[in-house]
Formats: sequence, C-alpha cells, structure tokens
Amino acid sequence: MIKYFLTGPDGFKQIGAPAAGCWVSMVAPSEDELLRVSEQHSLDMDILKASLDLDERSRIDSDEGYTMVLVNIPTVEEQTNIELYSTIPLSIIIAGDSIITVCSEDSPIIRSFEQGKVKDFHTYMKSRFILQILYRTATLYLQYLRNIERKTDEVEDKLHKSTQNSELIELLKLEKSLVYFTTALRSNEVVLEKLLRTVLIKKYPEDSELLEDVIVENKQAIEMASIYSGILSETRDAFSSVISNNQNTVMKVLAVVTIVMSIPTMIFSAYGMNVTITSMPFAQHPHAFIIIIAISILISVFIALFFSKKNMFK
Repeated sequence: MIKYFLTGPDGFKQIGAPAAGCWVSMVAPSEDELLRVSEQHSLDMDILKASLDLDERSRIDSDEGYTMVLVNIPTVEEQTNIELYSTIPLSIIIAGDSIITVCSEDSPIIRSFEQGKVKDFHTYMKSRFILQILYRTATLYLQYLRNIERKTDEVEDKLHKSTQNSELIELLKLEKSLVYFTTALRSNEVVLEKLLRTVLIKKYPEDSELLEDVIVENKQAIEMASIYSGILSETRDAFSSVISNNQNTVMKVLAVVTIVMSIPTMIFSAYGMNVTITSMPFAQHPHAFIIIIAISILISVFIALFFSKKNMFK
C-alpha cells in the first residue's frame, strides 16, 4: 500500500498523487508500487527493498540523490492468546524534496503520523521527521518493555501452582522477545551516534534537544531490556525447579494415597485365597463380612492419620 501526505496551507492531509515536499508512506508495498516510486524519485529498487528484508540491520546509507536511515522498530506478533514481540526494519529515505518511508507491515509508529497525532509534524521538515520517528520508536520500545514486565508477573503467578511447561514456554518466548529488542536497540544506538556526528542529515538548532531526547530514551530502553532479560533468565531457572518440586509433591501424595488404599486390598485378597475357612479370623462369624470391612477401614484411617501428622498430604 502506498499513501501520499503533504503539509500545506490547509494543514496536514492525504493527497492522491506525489507532490513537492510530500511524504510517501509505503507499507508492505507491491512490486508495481516499488517500481512506480523508484521511477518517480530515480531510486534504485534495492534501496526501496532494503527494509523489506527482515534481517536487515540498522544503518545510514547515502549516495548521490538520496540518504537512507534504516532502523529496527518493535512489532507485536499475536499467536493464540499470547502476544509475542519482535522487530522489523523501517527505512526513511530522503530523495530530493520528498521523504519516503518503507516498512513490511503496518506499525503504530507510522499510523500515528498518518493520523496526524504527532505534534509539530510537517512533511517538509525532513530532519525533524526522522528524529520524530526515532523518538516514537524509542517510546514504543519502552511501552512494549513495560508490557513484557507485566506479562512476566502474570506468568510468575501461574507458575507458583503450575506443574505444566506452558508457562515456562511463555517465559522463553518473552525472553526471546527481549533478545530481539536488545539487539535492535543497540543497533539503533549506533545509528543515533552516527546521526549526532554526520553531516548527511541537516541538523537545525531547534532539533538538537529532540535528538538528545531520542538518545536518552533509546539508552533507557536498552537498560530496561537488559535488566528484564536478566530477571527473566533467573526467573525461568528458578521456576523450572518450582515446577519440578510441584510434580514431586503430586507424586508423593499419590504414593501416600496408594499406600492407604492398598490396605483393604491386601486384606480382601487374603480372604479371597483358597485356604481352609476355619483358619481365617472371623470366617465363621455371622457378621464376618461387616467386621472385615470395618477392620480394613479402621486400619486405613489410622494410616491416613499417621501420614497426615507427618504432612505427607501437602
């Protein structure tokens, strides 16, 4: 999909065709759309396709006629009831008097700009637009990291009484998300440091504070991701032992119940053997059946009480 936006005398709005100073937003573009934009702005197809490769690393690339800033942004992958987090590349290309963004899927970052929710956003202010995208990227990372922390707490509550592996698998997936985040954030940090030094992107005095905010937010996200990753790793190891202990407790209770229930079975089996009736206690008593059952129950109750005092049912 390809959309064109322009900030003009009437404010920010979507337009039907490219114009001078416009923003070209490309989300999961088709081959025809890529070819059209390539011809309109005299760009190589490989430049436009760079962010469509999910393994592409963050970088700044510049040549005659264009400057590209490629960063990795966070995304959510929903599988069943579990939200998994990953990263995807987003390229911001300055070509002539236009700015182009290319992403393989829809993102809240791009959507917020398209819907005009970003303060002081103008399509003709290209340097600020790049910094605003980077700032929204860093804040979205922080938001998703807080979500991961909340989900970790929820999984921990389940693990306290779980004997299954599903919660541990969920922790592993969250840990995997944090690895993606940490790698992407460190890669983005290199881009920010290069932006601070490079002259490829014009930096205006009024944008210097915004660039500093972007760097601070990105560093904070890196620190949070590292901390949460360490906590998750320790939590997973600890609860692996908890699950093992829970399973041992269940097996212990089952073993005690088996012992208690085996007493009547042993007595009834003895009376069921082919032996002389006179040799069996109470065999000739008129109420032998009730007496034998009562004795079996009493013995079972006594043994159950004994195990209960030893806390064997907990």
